[in-house]
Amino acid sequence: MENISRGKFLKMAALAGSAMTVLPSKVVFGSPNSKISIGIIGVGLRGQDHLGLCLQREDTEVVAICDVQQVMIDDALKMCTNSGKLLPKVYQNDKYAYRELLERKDIDAVIIATPWEWHYQMAMDAMEAGKHVGCEVIMGITTDEHWNIVRKSESTGMKYMMLENVCYRRDVMAVLNMVRGGIFGELIHLQAGYQHDLRQVKFNNGKQPYGGGVEFGEKGFSEAQWRTQHSVDRNGDLYPTHGIGPVSKMLDIHVGNRFTNLISTSTKSRGLHNYIVENGGPDHPNAKIDFKLGDVVTTMLNTVNGETVFLQHDTNLPRPYSLGFRVQGTKGLWMDVNKSVYIEKLSEPHRWEEEKALFDKFDHPLWQRYNEEAKDAGHGGMDFFVVNAFIEAIKRNEPCPISVYDSAVWSVISPLSEQSIAGGNIPMEIPDFTNGKWKTDKQIFALDNSY
Repeated sequence: MENISRGKFLKMAALAGSAMTVLPSKVVFGSPNSKISIGIIGVGLRGQDHLGLCLQREDTEVVAICDVQQVMIDDALKMCTNSGKLLPKVYQNDKYAYRELLERKDIDAVIIATPWEWHYQMAMDAMEAGKHVGCEVIMGITTDEHWNIVRKSESTGMKYMMLENVCYRRDVMAVLNMVRGGIFGELIHLQAGYQHDLRQVKFNNGKQPYGGGVEFGEKGFSEAQWRTQHSVDRNGDLYPTHGIGPVSKMLDIHVGNRFTNLISTSTKSRGLHNYIVENGGPDHPNAKIDFKLGDVVTTMLNTVNGETVFLQHDTNLPRPYSLGFRVQGTKGLWMDVNKSVYIEKLSEPHRWEEEKALFDKFDHPLWQRYNEEAKDAGHGGMDFFVVNAFIEAIKRNEPCPISVYDSAVWSVISPLSEQSIAGGNIPMEIPDFTNGKWKTDKQIFALDNSY
């Protein structure tokens, strides 16, 4: 880096200590003869990402797929044909056809990539049928649904892992290495969120993906068919997990720490209405819709160990993409918006350092080892790691690195934020889904023998 001398840079690297994790010598994929059978519920655009990753592996066999749209099934079958593997059985009779898939005795696990409102019932049915569950975010719509999934996982012994890929983002994992090595000192405050202009995702013309139209629901395509309705009906942080997941791992949530309460606020709603007027005209029927979701939803969380977390949900206004990470401790901080780091006594006073040189030094061993395997995977490669973690946990019969408790507490922020806003920004207690196990459970995410 421009402002850090070689001596100081080496000193900083030495501070990492245990952060530079060494992976075990055994192959992470396990025995080459070990295979698990997968069913994929939902093979739309996101489900096809997971399907592609499973088809690339020698230790998985996709034996069944389910979807309600023929175009998506056709695309998924084409992917299977191109892979040279056997075609899976298709289930598509109606919206409950997934239950026929779950009746199969030869399926070890399912991946759920359907609209949010279906995640809860599909996961419950899958675990009841003896299938492990890897589910796209979010877990459920209500707080009770989150509790029910936790209890079902505990009572059946079936694993539930939210497929939160940002936990494996390369820069995030480098920062995790730095956190564990004490580079930032004792953590004090973290920020994150989902700040992503989704107007062309929530509205399109139904003929081409993200085509810039103003239709949704039955006239929409892909996510616009279901996601936009949540913006009509709900006001809260509807998509918290991309931000809260990574910072939770840095804060050791559920391994000696936990979230205690939150409070949420919301701005007025203007972005979606303005987009409709500008692209469809003031007389378009959708211009009369009263969107409940505020354009910027802000949530503050407290932890039992005294840190604070600031989350923002911002999807309806023009802006570049950013998850808004900020990791701040007693010795310095990282901010991803300006891609910079500041470490007291090592950085030049009051001047940012470029993050790249540090990230090269603290690149996580998982990324060092599987860079080639991950480079063609979705979302900059992080999709590879989250799917691999789910599959490896099943093969080894070990806990998932993103547990059902992690999944629940990250996702329950949505209904709790809605209640906080509806009640006039009142504080909401965050449930302890672990029932006290957070005090004694040990960290397994991204450590030795991890995946």
